[in-house]
Amino acid sequence: MAEAKKTLRVTQVKSSIGRAADQGKTLKALGLGKIGRSVEQVDNECVRGMLFKVKHLVEVEEI
Repeated sequence: MAEAKKTLRVTQVKSSIGRAADQGKTLKALGLGKIGRSVEQVDNECVRGMLFKVKHLVEVEEI
């Protein structure tokens, strides 16, 4: 049987205004852009790296 892939729920809690431009672009790449917006992402190394870059702007919970 195939294993169920883990997913992460990512919620933006702070604005990217006044931050480095690459942090705003990282939020857009994750599917965020407004405070309070949530998306579900597959838990893999690439997504974890993007989350590390904007960890001060988002909340992450495992599903």
